[in-house]
Amino acid sequence: MRNREWPPSTRLPGLESADSHIHLALPILTCTNVAHRYGEDIILDGVSLSIEPGERVGVVGRNGTGKSTLLKILGGVLKHDQGIVSLQRGMKAGYLQQDPVFDPNETLRDAAEAAFERLHALHLELNNVFEDMAHAQGTDLDRLLEKQVKLETEITAAGGYAVDHKIDEVLHGVGFTDAQLGQKVGSLSGGQRGKLALAKLLLESPDVLLLDEPTNHLDIEARQWLESFLVNEFRGAVLLISHDRYLLDNVVNRIIETEQGRLIDYPGNYEKFRELRVERRTVMMRAFEAQQDRFRKEEAYIRRYKAGQRARQAKGRETRLEREKTAKTLERPMELDVFALRLPESPRCSDSVVSGRGLSKAYKASDGSSKVLFRDLDISITRGERVGIIGPNGAGKTTLVRCLLGELPVDSGMIRLGSNVIPGYYRQTHVGLDMSLPVWRYLQGVILKEVPGKAWSEQQARDLAGAFLFSGSEQEKELGVLSGGERSRAVLAGLLASAKNLLVLDEPTNHLDIDSAERLEDALSLEGGYDGTLILISHDRALIDAVCDQMIILDGHGGAEVFPGGFTLWHEKDVKRKREQANAAAQEKARADEAAKRKAAAAVQTPTKSRPPSNPANKLERLTTQELEQRIEKIETRLREVDRLLAEPDTWRDHAKMNQLGSERTKLINDKEPLEFEWSRRADQF
Repeated sequence: MRNREWPPSTRLPGLESADSHIHLALPILTCTNVAHRYGEDIILDGVSLSIEPGERVGVVGRNGTGKSTLLKILGGVLKHDQGIVSLQRGMKAGYLQQDPVFDPNETLRDAAEAAFERLHALHLELNNVFEDMAHAQGTDLDRLLEKQVKLETEITAAGGYAVDHKIDEVLHGVGFTDAQLGQKVGSLSGGQRGKLALAKLLLESPDVLLLDEPTNHLDIEARQWLESFLVNEFRGAVLLISHDRYLLDNVVNRIIETEQGRLIDYPGNYEKFRELRVERRTVMMRAFEAQQDRFRKEEAYIRRYKAGQRARQAKGRETRLEREKTAKTLERPMELDVFALRLPESPRCSDSVVSGRGLSKAYKASDGSSKVLFRDLDISITRGERVGIIGPNGAGKTTLVRCLLGELPVDSGMIRLGSNVIPGYYRQTHVGLDMSLPVWRYLQGVILKEVPGKAWSEQQARDLAGAFLFSGSEQEKELGVLSGGERSRAVLAGLLASAKNLLVLDEPTNHLDIDSAERLEDALSLEGGYDGTLILISHDRALIDAVCDQMIILDGHGGAEVFPGGFTLWHEKDVKRKREQANAAAQEKARADEAAKRKAAAAVQTPTKSRPPSNPANKLERLTTQELEQRIEKIETRLREVDRLLAEPDTWRDHAKMNQLGSERTKLINDKEPLEFEWSRRADQF
């Protein structure tokens, strides 16, 4: 495929701004005329791109159009076929690996701490010292104690435990709990390893972040934290692939679209990109149709006069036409047609689709404890309502819908499914599919099975496939050779066309690109043709806002809230509620502090006879030498106990305990110093 140049008249004002403005600073990362192919498929066809310091760039495009390939090439993970990639001297690029490699024997927190390489190495060396101290005696123990002091001094100089807060903040931000920080990396799930890789990369703070779907394993709260981190804390440049439209809207100020081997540059966030893309493709379509119309007129002239008196003139025009077709034919722009497919009407059901009273559910955790997912929850979903379910990972969202459908029992409460309710359930895994069927035959078979008497023709099945972005050749692909996103699209298309009056969708956009997610959004809308009831589990805030009019929020601690409205409205009220709670807590603390100050002032103003005025200068002078020695001995005994505990390997695997003992050791040394000084002063007098 050749890159074809569009005439200046077909370019929209503003679309060249990212390339044509004068750069006051050197680009931090560039690629020039980069090309790459897989076999015969051209993925990138001589593309160029530059990233400025501090810039925030989003990369969008259909699956398979080269987004991940581009980031891998820029990150040095993949070798390109031609072109130049250049990173500014002294700068560091950080690429988010999809399959990160960690030491399985390290704890989660230690693996994150490895972002601070020198500090991490010092901590590991100190851990080894404490392990050796557990078995050392005499001069060996003295040597290890000296090494301990030296390492602790170096740790302090390298940032010490000041980075601990940053590590904990980032790990908590991506969704880890305190209880998980001591967990071995080898026991983490794939999703948890992905979150750990993201946390470690953010802690490394490179000059440019190359993030390929960083929200894949993040719940809504973690996605919002990541947005805030990238906007308010991270100072480097960001090149971001994401299917999360709200993330793109809130973080980036420039969009790069991958399309047919090219990169198309748009200023602004994702919402602005959608507007400009429609304008651009409208202009391109007009130019394409005008050129095709002119070609047809030329061909008609040539046919008419090729054998007549004007044959020589016709032959010359034919030669020029063929030359122009070869060199200057405009490509037909990719279609941006709206969803226009008539879905089968779903049978009418009772007004009450599903209701539950006093629902409670808990399960036994691996450590034997009981985790409550929800308790005393009341739910009432009526015909035509669109309900979104959100909450942290592991909060029980999927469990709740399975209980509502009767697949799992509740611990307490009652559930009632309405009469003539026909549910269709989209699960996160697809089982039972005949992988040998091509897409259109699969869809035709779904309708034949689910809607008896409404069998679809081949053309109707192909129209359905086309509405879900399967082109003519893609409709012939067998399910077994489709990507995860393509198979998800096929299953969703069949489910929407199967006349279910209750759709339960569990994370339907997990493997979908943005175009596919927007197509699903169109299909689920009343305008798109679906008139049934919807229960949607999703972290896709844009999808929830677009299709849901009610929400159920699980907090991950057994609490649940039913909210009449979409995500944005709930989030605004939740932020306001948390702000008010924080203000109330701050005011209460201020009142308590003020009361404590007044009490202390009153005590100073009216001292009692039984308590003489305190004088710090002579406080130790009032102690007898024996009392001084007893206090010193008591402190030294506790210091030996603390050192023994610090030498145990288990202590250094428990970061909270390690910090507590370290703080206590510092306090004991500080308390001991004035006692020893006073004892020495008295000894010198004799």
